[in-house]
Amino acid sequence: MQTQTEKRYYSREEYLALEETAEYKSEYHDGEIVPMTGGTTNHNEILGNLFARLKLALRGRGYRVFASDVRLWVSRYRRYFYPDIMIIQGEPVYEGGGNTTVTNPSLIVEVLSDSTRNYDKGDKFDYYRSLPEFREYILIDQYKFHIEQLVKTAEGKWLLTYYESADGVLALDSVDFQIPLSDIYEGVNFDIVEE
Repeated sequence: MQTQTEKRYYSREEYLALEETAEYKSEYHDGEIVPMTGGTTNHNEILGNLFARLKLALRGRGYRVFASDVRLWVSRYRRYFYPDIMIIQGEPVYEGGGNTTVTNPSLIVEVLSDSTRNYDKGDKFDYYRSLPEFREYILIDQYKFHIEQLVKTAEGKWLLTYYESADGVLALDSVDFQIPLSDIYEGVNFDIVEE
């Protein structure tokens, strides 16, 4: 006879208290705590390359650039996420009393892995789109030169652009910034097999 384990649901307060002492980050999905997968060296190279260049290029221009340690609260769906990169125009709007969780990114970047690709392109994009300030979503494949850029138009539609070659140049829409794909993928080894 099989016994079914009862799923445990947590309040937001319980989740936040657990995150303060946790060794590894987890997301919160409306009562469920979902452990995050570990990153690969390719993921880290891409994230570091883009974050460093964004941080330098946008310094003193009224934007804040945050990497994967800053949490995002999506109130409509009661979810906490740790996007790979977020850009906020102006000052961050914080959720709660601290400075660890923001609510107002205009741009979000996710580096895709085999285990997160479908979720990042599907449900997670739906959740992010509920944020009023959110206008641009960048999805970067870590296994080949492939970037998807989704930009919200003035009419509220999302326009998709693909970048698929080393000599391509990603031109952001929500901020004045361009970067060659070769710079984003600098140091990445496509021959490494993910464990």
